[in-house]
Amino acid sequence: MIVFSEENGALKARKGGETIIIEAWGQDALRVRTTRYPEFSGKDWALNEEVPAEKRKAKITYSKAEQINGTGTGQDCGGIGATEASIENGRLRAHINRVGILTFYRDGKKILEEYYRFYDGTISKGSRCLKLVAREYKPHKGGDYRITVRFEPNDGEKIFGMGQYQQPRADLKGCILELAQRNSQITVPFAVSNLGYGFLWNNPAVGSAAFGMNRTEWVAEASKEVDYWITVGDTPADLVKNYTEVTGRAPRVPEGYLGLWQSKLRYRTQEEVLQIAHAYKDKGIPLDVLVIDFFHWTLQGDWKWDTKYWPDPKAMIDELHSMGIKVVVSVWPSVDKKSENFGEMADRGLLIRTERGSDQTYDYQGDCVEIDPTNPETRDFVWSVCKKNYYDMGVDVFWLDNSEPDYVAYDFDNYRYYLGTALSCSNIYPQYYSRIFYDNETAAGKKDIVNLLRSCWAGSQKYANVVWSGDIPSTWEALRDQLAAGINMGLAGIPWWTTDIGGFMTDDVDDPDFRELLVRWYEFATFTAFLRMHGDRGRYNIPALDDRDWGGGYLHTGQPNELWSYGEENFAIMKKYLDIRLSMKDYLNKVFDEAHENGSPILRAMFYEFPGEEKAWETFDQFMLGSEYLVAPVLYPSVTERQVWLPEGEWEDIYTHEKISGGQTITAKAPLDVIPVFRKA
Repeated sequence: MIVFSEENGALKARKGGETIIIEAWGQDALRVRTTRYPEFSGKDWALNEEVPAEKRKAKITYSKAEQINGTGTGQDCGGIGATEASIENGRLRAHINRVGILTFYRDGKKILEEYYRFYDGTISKGSRCLKLVAREYKPHKGGDYRITVRFEPNDGEKIFGMGQYQQPRADLKGCILELAQRNSQITVPFAVSNLGYGFLWNNPAVGSAAFGMNRTEWVAEASKEVDYWITVGDTPADLVKNYTEVTGRAPRVPEGYLGLWQSKLRYRTQEEVLQIAHAYKDKGIPLDVLVIDFFHWTLQGDWKWDTKYWPDPKAMIDELHSMGIKVVVSVWPSVDKKSENFGEMADRGLLIRTERGSDQTYDYQGDCVEIDPTNPETRDFVWSVCKKNYYDMGVDVFWLDNSEPDYVAYDFDNYRYYLGTALSCSNIYPQYYSRIFYDNETAAGKKDIVNLLRSCWAGSQKYANVVWSGDIPSTWEALRDQLAAGINMGLAGIPWWTTDIGGFMTDDVDDPDFRELLVRWYEFATFTAFLRMHGDRGRYNIPALDDRDWGGGYLHTGQPNELWSYGEENFAIMKKYLDIRLSMKDYLNKVFDEAHENGSPILRAMFYEFPGEEKAWETFDQFMLGSEYLVAPVLYPSVTERQVWLPEGEWEDIYTHEKISGGQTITAKAPLDVIPVFRKA
């Protein structure tokens, strides 16, 4: 028998050793938690924004089931002898039947129902002999459960969001997604459905999400409880607004970051950095940000300059600031065992622990163990070092690379954090890593915080994270993947998203095919949140600066990667698009303000702006920059024209100023120096 009660305005149900709590949590939203432990963990994870009291109130009703299908009488029996119950917050209602199965309704219409195939003497559905339950807890030796939550499929459903996966499908229906952070894979488990609901899997455990045609499954490999959140709305914009209200929104973008970010692998000396900055100035090209990449340091985990090649970084930073250029410095979470900080950090338990074998977690250019930022003492220690060696010298932005973290092998069952096993919480690692800097910069009074990361999780948007799409190859396939990734990252609440222009891994910078790709990628990036030149540009024929096996001189560097590095014709095109971007700064600031105010993406799926047009839900090779600019990137080689769908209304070609009626697909000219872009007239 199921037993219902109320607790602090929430609906509570107990059956068979499982406890269910459902409570109002935001606009037209409910939070659902279930456990087989005596108590819940008390962790709010991504749901840590304060929710107004009026959005925490719910209506709870009870009924007695009389029919074998469990529909109930529909009459409120006040909880006395109730066998079913409902909880309602605004337009969303959840119903629990007599065996604990949950069904969700938007304005009275069913949108989501738990999947079960069993028979308990009163209720059955489908093939009862399968004995599949809606919420399955499989024990791990030593504690915690492998938890699976199943839902019925919805015919005709389309699903978006979920973060960044390196594949070209924007619509995730039919996809199996690993819920784990990897280099270039970012798990942000918020899904947006075309049926008018949003679903947050509020659990940082490693696992999977499968949006199958036969059922949907969410899996946490090691967890004490189920925790998810659902909201409903008329449009995707409503859903993202509701979601970011309870998980947080990006701050207002500070001045000086919407122009060009210049980076390469890697500027090796203080002199080289200043030469590049002066070259941009001499050529009359505005430069907002200049990036100093890895191995400007001595050893990983020292978090300080190699003074042989960076003799006076404070003077260098001051000179760059005098030219109006922000300075970015790379910080890695890896600590070499030869580092001056390794011994103390290991002794104090500030590093990730392994469960078996070697304690090494990372092996690039050293025998390393990575920091454990889920430990508050780790965050304090790393900040104290970086503050002295970087922040106090005037560094503007910390590039928090390898922030997944990037393991020597993604054997999540072999790592343990202060917060728990990696299987139970690894997906939140990049968020804690970013907070080493965001929280301490905030405490120091810094107002214009921006930090660059390779990974994030639900809610990371509020920590001023610029998230880039990782170490991706320089291929047309990768460019197409980034468009799908950018669309879904925005729908998952991460508006500050960018890529390495041209991809990261380039074999030959002189290859004409690569140069074409680079230009097309640059044109695409012009109309995204941040315009950032970066990449590891082969060929590797530049000699090392010295023969040491450590420090800033021994490691290789890539070929030049400045705007003028790829020939005069390509330079002219990139300069043209930088000028276009700079001319749009007022508009870009308006779009970034929208992200701050209501969570809207910068790069938007067509259906985000035109949810009432069916074709918008099927068109993923173009996007909207904010609400006004329609951008149709060239995604294949040797293309000089492409099809562009214009929604209803009047549109203007931004180059020719020709007015074109929408509600049709047109053929747009796209020579190498043109990316088709149309503005709402």
